[in-house]
Amino acid sequence: MTSDLALAVDIGGTKLEVGLVDDRGAVHRRARTSTAARGTAEELFASLAALVAEVTAGQPPPVVCGVGTGGPMARGGREVSPLNIPAWRRFPLRDRLAQLTGLPTFVDNDAKALALGEGWVGAARGSTDYLAMVVSTGVGGGIVLDGRLLDGADGNAGHIGHVVVEPDGHRCGCGALGCLEAEASGTAIAAITGRPAAEATPEVVARTGVLVGRAVASVANLLDLRLAVVAGSVALGFGPPFFAAAQDEIDRRCRLDFSAGTVIRPGELGADGPLVGAAAVGWRGVRGVPGAPEAWGARDEAPGAPR
Repeated sequence: MTSDLALAVDIGGTKLEVGLVDDRGAVHRRARTSTAARGTAEELFASLAALVAEVTAGQPPPVVCGVGTGGPMARGGREVSPLNIPAWRRFPLRDRLAQLTGLPTFVDNDAKALALGEGWVGAARGSTDYLAMVVSTGVGGGIVLDGRLLDGADGNAGHIGHVVVEPDGHRCGCGALGCLEAEASGTAIAAITGRPAAEATPEVVARTGVLVGRAVASVANLLDLRLAVVAGSVALGFGPPFFAAAQDEIDRRCRLDFSAGTVIRPGELGADGPLVGAAAVGWRGVRGVPGAPEAWGARDEAPGAPR
């Protein structure tokens, strides 16, 4: 095992997962637990701390902690307020993890983390312009343009889950109507159909693909990119029929010279994607992601362990 390890932390609406990932993108150890539907902010953090202790026990010490989490958040993860984790509102995740681990700690949106991971060792490897998406409990995205991961003013750039795909559609957790997340996420599918996404009918699978394709086309037309990499339990679970419906919708709506030919493809990292992406956030923070464009290097605001 290489001595260069990142402590990778993935925080989602259904699970917390922690692992050790080396600087070539290989996952060496992992532990996970469900995200408590109820409980206090401190109880949830205690569960996370227990996973960190389990993964790091008896292992070479990691050199950085990278985190992917649902948003929104304040820049650099100083505070996080994941829409699907009600217990955490303005929770100081970055500093709490830095205090716990003693490591330089970097936090980013989980879908932006996936964008880094897929560009590093996954389906977008070698590409300088692409969108990466997670279609799972929620819907998130990250955008790499001109070889650079877009951050935005507070680090929330690329949040494709809140592109409106059905005007006057279902109410989203953000308060708006018809957001992609309110129509195509696992949570939305269960609420709309009365059955979990894993039991979706072919009609629901096709509709979900169409709506994701509609959002991808909007981004491709706006930002002059031709690749979308999509992961997450809903997208990957729905499989080829989902991707075929999404591609058909993209072909219908990407009609400009620079967006025609935009393709959507499954993420390649599978179950390792969230941890590899979280590790990529950490490596980006301390030295840039190995093997990736130099423009992916440390952000202007680089949080570290407490002094």
